[in-house]
Amino acid sequence: MKKLVQLRPTTTARLRQVAWVALVVLANTARLLAQDFDSTQLKTGISNSLAVIMLFGFVLGIAAVIAGGFAIRRGDVDQGKMSIIGGGIIAAAPAVIFAFFKIFGIDDNSSVGIGKF
Repeated sequence: MKKLVQLRPTTTARLRQVAWVALVVLANTARLLAQDFDSTQLKTGISNSLAVIMLFGFVLGIAAVIAGGFAIRRGDVDQGKMSIIGGGIIAAAPAVIFAFFKIFGIDDNSSVGIGKF
C-alpha cells in the first residue's frame, strides 16, 4: 500500500484560499447568469456614437469639397477633383451607415438617420 504524502502547511493554506475564491466565484455566477441582456441599450449606444462620428465626418466632407473648389480655382485641377470626390464620399458616409443599419435591422429606436443630425 502506498503511503499518502503529507502537504506542507503553506500548501494547505494556499489550497484553502483557492477553494474559498472558487466558492465565492461559483456563488456569484448564478447572479451573473440572471442578468437580462437588453439589446436596445447596445443599439442605442452604437447609434449615438455613430451619430457623433457622422456629424464630424459630414462637416469634414463639406470642408474637403470646399477645399477642392479652391484648389481648382488656383489651377490645381487634379488635386481639386480628388478633393471633391473624397469630400463627397466622406459626406455621403452617413447615408451608407444608415443603409447598413437598415440592412441589418438595427434602425429601430436609433438616432441614426440621413437628415436627423
